[in-house]
Amino acid sequence: MAVVMKARWVAGVDGCRGGWIAVVRPVDDPGAARAQIFATFAEILAVPEALQMIAVDIPIGLPEIATAGGRACDVAARQVLGARRSSVFSVPARAAIWQTTYGDACRLAAQHSDPPRKISKQIYNIFPKIREVDAVMTPGLQARVVECHPEVAFWRLNGQMPLELPKKFRSQPSADGLALRRELLIRAGYKSELFDGLTCRRSIAGADDLLDAMVNAAAATDIVRGTAVRFPLAPPSDGKGLRMEIWG
Repeated sequence: MAVVMKARWVAGVDGCRGGWIAVVRPVDDPGAARAQIFATFAEILAVPEALQMIAVDIPIGLPEIATAGGRACDVAARQVLGARRSSVFSVPARAAIWQTTYGDACRLAAQHSDPPRKISKQIYNIFPKIREVDAVMTPGLQARVVECHPEVAFWRLNGQMPLELPKKFRSQPSADGLALRRELLIRAGYKSELFDGLTCRRSIAGADDLLDAMVNAAAATDIVRGTAVRFPLAPPSDGKGLRMEIWG
């Protein structure tokens, strides 16, 4: 009697205005991918497919003292991204990230950085998403939930070459940059219909959010296969025992 193997499922996740956008797919069938909006990150952990790997574009592993250039993984990822290196921001200390006012976050960031420095409003605005993930993360859970940077994942899909076109220009989506990323994803096996299959307002999720979730899902499949790239090769751990690493 033939043995029926269950499909291995993974997800790529990106934060969006409406919560989180996830692209869920079987490892060996990108054409069966689907996109979905989740209100909380905890809901993604509970999807019925029992995901083997979740690759999310949010910092996992937070420093106690932030140093110039950020974590070792931030520095290493920038080194391969060329003109796209500015997409990797320096992660502040955990003490700052858990502050809920901008003034307190700047004060704690300065106290827990060497040399002392405050934070930008842009970085502060994603603190709620970082806190949401940090609250549930454990070293054990990190076996199937990892940090993934979309531009690193696109770099790998592009033959380990930085993309020449930005995803955004002056804070607005770049049509040429999005088209380049769509082409790379189609080459990786995604159906073009998926790009138009997520029907929601821009105020909930944008086209760039969907592309980032798709490429993170592609990275998750290769983590399962053992062919993904990790920065750095030997990541340090933070005060909670979480590895500070970026996958792509």
